[in-house]
Amino acid sequence: MIQYSELIINNDGSIFHLHLKPEQISDNILLVGDPRRVDTISSYFDDIEFSVQNREFKTVTGWYKGKRLTVIATGIGTDNIDIVLNELDALANIDLKTRTIKAEHKSLNIVRIGTSGGLQPDLPVNSFVISEKSIGFDGMLNFYANLESHCDLEFGKSFSNFYKLEKIFTNFLCCRFFKKLLSKFDDDIFRKGVTISAPGFYGPQGRVLRLPLAVPELNKQIEDFRYEHYKITNFEMESSAIYGLSEMLGHEALTICLIIANRVVLTANESYHDEMKKLVLLVLERLTKD
Repeated sequence: MIQYSELIINNDGSIFHLHLKPEQISDNILLVGDPRRVDTISSYFDDIEFSVQNREFKTVTGWYKGKRLTVIATGIGTDNIDIVLNELDALANIDLKTRTIKAEHKSLNIVRIGTSGGLQPDLPVNSFVISEKSIGFDGMLNFYANLESHCDLEFGKSFSNFYKLEKIFTNFLCCRFFKKLLSKFDDDIFRKGVTISAPGFYGPQGRVLRLPLAVPELNKQIEDFRYEHYKITNFEMESSAIYGLSEMLGHEALTICLIIANRVVLTANESYHDEMKKLVLLVLERLTKD
């Protein structure tokens, strides 16, 4: 039995942070950062079955063209993803009443729809980018055992050797995408690349306001890195944790981001919401296809 201190259940039987019960989530889950984007996505649903919010974690479950979907706002950062992915897995694979792991494993399909900053000059603002691999600039996944069997160690080693940033990082973990979900988005509408999940928006992504950077040339180094046919395409703040935890917990995951700024050519679309709606509709249509 999983102890009360390790798996906290609210008085109404819902899981601690998400305030969800097992029957209130679909097997197909959309993750977004902004709680307002939950409203944007669910506005396209044909029917809304359930809605709840606790802190930044807002959830709506409903139906779109005959398919049951759940959309959840995670807030920002891999630390929040640690909460969301573990609690979603608990809802799917732990009996909350007996606090025991279910005999039959359930795999969830998890798609993150996010915004991102481009790191290559040929990646224009308003591009849609799928993360084939995601590199964590944080240390969250290091708290879990057996990472070597779930991460692309050669890619991570090549990345670490290229940067030689021992001042900040001890190692980089590179997590992989999932082919089953990618097959629904495998066409020219979507660019593919490698995403860095940064543990902050300013310094960790090379932005300077009043504080100088420990590695001023970081973004230029990132732009220049190559491994086989891969190059680093974009910064965001969640995908490495989504990929790593999904791989370890036995779920399918994919991150698709709208590029709202290009950090190399210094362009941005501050009014990106119409483009985000286009991406949302594309994702909904692809997920409902057989």
